[in-house]
Amino acid sequence: MKSTVDADRLGVFKTYKLYVGGKFPRSESGRVYEVTDSKGKWLANAPLSSRKDARDAVVAARKAFGGWSGATAYNRGQVLYRVAEMLEGRRDQFVREVADAEGLSKSKAAAVVDAAIDRWVWYAGWTDKIAQVVGGANPVAGPYFNLSTPEPTGVVAVLAPQESSFLGLVSVVAPAIATGNTVVVVASEGAPLPALSLAEVLATSDVPGGVVNILSGRTAEIAAPLASHQDVNAIDLAGADEDLARELETAAADNLKRVLRPQPVDFTAAPGTGRLTAFLETKTVWHPTGSLGASGSAY
Repeated sequence: MKSTVDADRLGVFKTYKLYVGGKFPRSESGRVYEVTDSKGKWLANAPLSSRKDARDAVVAARKAFGGWSGATAYNRGQVLYRVAEMLEGRRDQFVREVADAEGLSKSKAAAVVDAAIDRWVWYAGWTDKIAQVVGGANPVAGPYFNLSTPEPTGVVAVLAPQESSFLGLVSVVAPAIATGNTVVVVASEGAPLPALSLAEVLATSDVPGGVVNILSGRTAEIAAPLASHQDVNAIDLAGADEDLARELETAAADNLKRVLRPQPVDFTAAPGTGRLTAFLETKTVWHPTGSLGASGSAY
């Protein structure tokens, strides 16, 4: 027999918010927009971010950069692995959200979520290894040590892929923060809910506030102030179409931002190290070797 209490219950709808500086604010403008599934069914109201939200996110990312880039690579790997652990515990929720967002069957959505969790683990393993791949000692003609080591670029604006709302999102965010950058992410415009739910995981996964900041809304509206912002060091145009990418690249040239142009990507394939190295700078140090004793042997 169905209880009267169950029959009289009202549905509790989830309120989605932005994720900026480790907190969950509403858009400063108070605007929202409707998010629907592939069949046009209403799913939720998502925050419609403004230029002010974008500027606030950059401030938060810059504030977090020193601590995150200064952490050991091993520690960053532990944090990324913790994200995977927390996602595993909320797997069913993300399967539902990805299925709704991308119009997938439950089994296909489950495969996407599993791949996204595995990708966090994969990038966690690379945090303390990428320096050995792209850095090292350089042979020089002279009595010098010459050592090159990679360093993070800084604050990276990331336009998340439009179609791959979760696996694509993870595939562009995880490598950027694995190497010590902090990011301002513009979620998929039509399917932002998995990204906004990911923020809740990041907030409880030892990721310091401000390392990842997630905005939802109109991609072009939010991306424009990020591309021209003087305190943004790089921009990933994965989620921009050809016309928007051209406009943003022009704006980014004003302070010589590093730009990763959009390109066709199969996010289900093994990612390689391309996005790990996309937002790294190389620092090279010279030091005289000196000599020991009359024999002239160097150290």
